[in-house]
Amino acid sequence: MPLPLDLLMFAALIGGILLGYPVSFSIAGVATLFALLGWGLGAFDISLMGALGQRIFGLLTNDVLIAIPLFVFMGVILERSRIAEELLETMGRLFGSIRGGLGVSVVLVGALLAASTGIVGATVVAMGMIALPTMLRNGYSPKLASGIVCTSGTLGQIIPPSTLLIILSDVMSNAYQQAQFEQGKFTIETISVGQIFAAALMPGLVLVGIYIVYLLVRAWLIPSDAPAMREEVVKPSLLEIGSAILPPVVLILAVLGSILGGVATPSEAASVGAIGAVLMAGIRKGASVPLVLLGGLSLIALAILSGLLPIRLQRSDIGGFEIAMAGFYILLSVVGTISIAVSLRQIFKADILKAALTSTMTVTAMIFATILTASVFSLVFVGLGGEDRLADILQSMPGGATGALIFCMLIIFILGFFLDFVEITVILLPLIAPALILMGHDPMWLAVLIAINLQTSFLTPPFGFSLFYLRGAAPKEVTTGHIYLGVIPFIALQIVGVILIWFWPEIAVWLPAKIY
Repeated sequence: MPLPLDLLMFAALIGGILLGYPVSFSIAGVATLFALLGWGLGAFDISLMGALGQRIFGLLTNDVLIAIPLFVFMGVILERSRIAEELLETMGRLFGSIRGGLGVSVVLVGALLAASTGIVGATVVAMGMIALPTMLRNGYSPKLASGIVCTSGTLGQIIPPSTLLIILSDVMSNAYQQAQFEQGKFTIETISVGQIFAAALMPGLVLVGIYIVYLLVRAWLIPSDAPAMREEVVKPSLLEIGSAILPPVVLILAVLGSILGGVATPSEAASVGAIGAVLMAGIRKGASVPLVLLGGLSLIALAILSGLLPIRLQRSDIGGFEIAMAGFYILLSVVGTISIAVSLRQIFKADILKAALTSTMTVTAMIFATILTASVFSLVFVGLGGEDRLADILQSMPGGATGALIFCMLIIFILGFFLDFVEITVILLPLIAPALILMGHDPMWLAVLIAINLQTSFLTPPFGFSLFYLRGAAPKEVTTGHIYLGVIPFIALQIVGVILIWFWPEIAVWLPAKIY
């Protein structure tokens, strides 16, 4: 009986990662080792490795993935400009007088930060340093407080725009196309990032609602776990609420609205978000408010007018009106550029820009290194017959398409205990998603179910990233045991969210059907 090299390859990868080797090196090393081993045993055609260059070129020229560093930069700038602190402080004062109100405010701030930054680590650390001590001072159970912070921080993975959804949209689009090719279709449909964003928006808000209902019910049943604020605080005025909430909301509407409305591609919308974050941070660090606002309005006007009335100066029939409009466009560009330059100067002086660029490069390099090496891994895995084996396993599952999906969701959930969402998305999903789509599952509904499952991987011990982030930022009185026990009810709530979307697919597919 021949060795099941494909299964041994997957087991070796998990073993290498658990031993503590860098993920990208583990993926590439295991793939190379098993390619050579399979070639030596006659189980792998080494000429398949010739396709590697084309795969890497396709990845590096992928328009969708270009948006990742821009969204990361936007999130880091917003996090370092202390917008999270002001939001938490304002929302805490607004809801703190009711039982469970502080927890509700943390969830709502987590949702806002998720939609404006999309970075789990930054959100968890910020709330762990600001909100967690406040909840403990006011009598919250350390376990509940830890669970609230960890879970609210992970909303950045399901509420768009998020890095997970961008990578997932690319993977699911490729899987959908592959499934259509296997069905013999000549007219191939694709899935856009905007469609995945639209599909994930309502489920993300449903999860926020589930968390809030759970907190209010628990505070009512066990008042000692989530009491009203003991500290005397002044209710925020409407102006304070507006100044804290309005800027991130405007940025969210600009970024998501431009993608969902079909006005901009994801990379263009990410550029809008990055510039908007720079302008907001510039104001907070001392830039002239009128100048920055004027610059921002100039850039918005330029985007709208140039779309409605594009000017081509190289045309021979251009008239005086077109020349005047071109001059006006140039003026808008100059004003916008000056406001950006002033904002960049202020955040550079505040030591934000260099740290933000370094963090952006680090996160982007990690993500792209994982995606690149995963491409090598999947090529070798397919060459060893792993794709056919997985398809056979899924086809033989009791319960047909439903049984196969339950099996895959369990595998993803279990792998989430040990692997990061990037590894699961780019290694496992390209192998199982085409088979699931061929079985009849809607690709966007499937993408949302998987996204919530992957979001849960941030919470599952022992290697949940949110748990590590909070452990580093939490006060000494919060133990690792408190954090691990605190997230268990929220993992159950995640499962409730998956069940709701499973039985009511309209939650995921209604909005994309309306928009697209």
